[in-house]
Amino acid sequence: MPTTTLRRRQLLTGALAGAAAASLPRLALAAAPIRLRVSSSAPPDRFGAHYLWYKPFEDQLKQLVGDRVVLEYFPNGQLGKEADVVQQVKTGSVDMMMTGLSIWSTVVPEVGMLDYGYLFDNYKHAATALDGGVAAALEGLLQQRTGVSVLGWGFQVGSRSVYTKTPKDRLPALKGTKLRVLPTKGLIDTFDAMGATPTPIPINEVYTAVQTGVVDGYEHDPGTVLAYKWFEVSTNCLLTRHMYSTMCAFIGKRGLAKIPDDLKPAFLQAAKAATVSAREQAAATEDEVMADLKKKGIVFTELPAAQRQAISQKIAQTLHPEFIAKYPATKPLFDKIAAVRQA
Repeated sequence: MPTTTLRRRQLLTGALAGAAAASLPRLALAAAPIRLRVSSSAPPDRFGAHYLWYKPFEDQLKQLVGDRVVLEYFPNGQLGKEADVVQQVKTGSVDMMMTGLSIWSTVVPEVGMLDYGYLFDNYKHAATALDGGVAAALEGLLQQRTGVSVLGWGFQVGSRSVYTKTPKDRLPALKGTKLRVLPTKGLIDTFDAMGATPTPIPINEVYTAVQTGVVDGYEHDPGTVLAYKWFEVSTNCLLTRHMYSTMCAFIGKRGLAKIPDDLKPAFLQAAKAATVSAREQAAATEDEVMADLKKKGIVFTELPAAQRQAISQKIAQTLHPEFIAKYPATKPLFDKIAAVRQA
């Protein structure tokens, strides 16, 4: 009898030990941090709009949730070209990416409305219109068709202008000039209207394309020019200020699903704080960036106000109606932007 009791105790002890051992992986898994892969095509530079949003997001998230969510940042296009990363964000192999909204226009063409030149007059005009319903409407379309959400709507560092090897002092001087642009209808149509020859090229190939003469120049914001060192291959800038472009932080459906419900409020709070910080920094940093570019040899020339007004009216009267006819959902958004301008 004692022997039987001993055996039962041994069996019970063994079973409990086995159950405890089996539970260890589950406990370890529960305690493991949530890791998010974050992609950026830009350098981790304080003058770059991507990092201006990412860094405060990382810092704020750390304060709010500690090590429960860990961000793995891949700058400089380490995870591939932006067009490829877009697909990875949709499928979940990459959780987040920082980029302009333009890259999504192939799947959500309505967002391409923001690629038209002279849509916004300045940062304030852009922020008021976006926060007044334009951003929410476009984000809703993006979510419906891709499952991807926008965590924050920031801005590139400075308005976009034209940078070239040779001086250009007015719009007529751009006639026939081959300029690198994003492969979006809005930008291509804008530069056709301005008389230039728009040439789509991936962002990481711009330096070489200008250096070797594939293109005569490019259009972009000064923060990107500084971050990518494009000032080394182009020394002239015609300040067309044709676009105050957005820089957004995107998260895929699977990426967002990784965040448990108890952490989502803090996660979204960190994103909101990052957006506020990035917008403030983008506006405040523009003058500093342009001063730095001047020191590095860039010669800035203001576009005459009359020419700016004329091309702005031409685009609004000819290109916007064409876009609206094709994508009627954008009409109230164009109207909203115009109303804010007149307010």
